[in-house]
Amino acid sequence: MKVILLGTGGPRPDPHRQGPSLAVQVDSTCLLFDAGRGVTIQLMRAGISVSCVNPVFITHHHFDHIGNLGDLILSSWNSGRKTPLSIYGPEGTEAIVRVLLNEVYNKDIFFRQKEAQVTGVELADIRKIVDTKDISSGLVFADKGIKVYCEFVEHGHTLGIPVEDWKCLAYRIEVKGKSLTISGDAVDCRGLASLAVNTDALVMCCYLSKKEMGDREGDLIGEHILACTPQVGRIASRAKAKKLILTHMREKNNDLVKDVVDEIESDYEGEVIPGKDLMTISV
Repeated sequence: MKVILLGTGGPRPDPHRQGPSLAVQVDSTCLLFDAGRGVTIQLMRAGISVSCVNPVFITHHHFDHIGNLGDLILSSWNSGRKTPLSIYGPEGTEAIVRVLLNEVYNKDIFFRQKEAQVTGVELADIRKIVDTKDISSGLVFADKGIKVYCEFVEHGHTLGIPVEDWKCLAYRIEVKGKSLTISGDAVDCRGLASLAVNTDALVMCCYLSKKEMGDREGDLIGEHILACTPQVGRIASRAKAKKLILTHMREKNNDLVKDVVDEIESDYEGEVIPGKDLMTISV
């Protein structure tokens, strides 16, 4: 199992980090988790054809995680895709894709269908090959020896946002006796802990170092919205994760990245990998 970090940044534009997204390659299968800013170009830079990606898993509906979902769908189709593209995500994912196809890009799709008729180029019916499913916790995908599980996680809910209105997921992939857990955006919570236990690698959001917190906004983010270094090491340690891969970082210079690793290593004894865009990690 190979993990390719396509985008390791967050909502703030960062010239060095694209939006949250990662690919997991198992033999000829390429699973994609989230579709943030720049995902289509990053796939190409990683040598992965957009038409080979399937399925896609969405953690939640913040714009930095789904901002290029439409680009991904249409680029794959426009590149000649004829095989199904399955998209899984929390409640509301089906509605988002439906609006993308039937409203946002409806005229674009109509144009390309007419163009294909005139030129004689074979073009699949995009609405027939895109299959979207809203999912809940549990086993959500099983094929070719790959199993994907998900659980609900806390991401801003303790600020008074009802769970029924804001559903966020973390994922665990199991294949050939190995496991990979992807936190999505989350703080320390029961759902993440249950997925991450004894995982071979934990891909964990780590937005701020302790040095970057220290004010009301930073402390609020670290406690309620996105795990930061005071939580991340403890989460990985309790899970007994063999490897910790950090992503979803706010823009940082090299000194701050070193601070992040140092702070986490005070709580966690395993390998800590500060993620960079297009980094490939074997699990």
